[in-house]
This record gives sequence, structure tokens and C-alpha cells, in this order.
Amino acid sequence: MNELLILVIIVVGVLLFFNREWIKKRIFPDKHTNYTIDDQFNSDKREREKEVDRLLSKMGKNGINDLSPKERKRLDELSKM
Repeated sequence: MNELLILVIIVVGVLLFFNREWIKKRIFPDKHTNYTIDDQFNSDKREREKEVDRLLSKMGKNGINDLSPKERKRLDELSKM
């Protein structure tokens, strides 16, 4: 009985080792899976829009002086895209 338990543990360990990528993808799926170039472009565009919205809402509360120089530069870069 003891040998059978050890054998089962070894077999389970080997199976887990050889299927570790499948298990990893199943438990921790990739969040940024883009299937085409268009999907990647749209995903990037949404991220830029979120950043612009965040900066504009911050600026809308207290004016442009509320933005740091780094944030102003980033807003300027995003507005040119």
C-alpha cells in the first residue's frame, strides 16, 4: 500500500510537470490577448483614451495648474496622436 501511494504521488508530479503550461494558462489567463493588429490598435487606443480622460478630469476640477509638468507633457503627446 505504501509503494502504491508513492507511485501515485510520482505519477501525479510527472503529469503536473509536463502539463504546467496548460495549467498556468488555465489558472492565470493572459489578460491582453490580442488576436489581430486591429485588436492591438483598438486596445492601445482605449488605454490612451482612458489616460486622456483621467488627465482632463483632473484638469477640469481645479484648472490646468493642477497638472504637473510631466502630466502636461503627456497630455500634449496624447493630443497629437
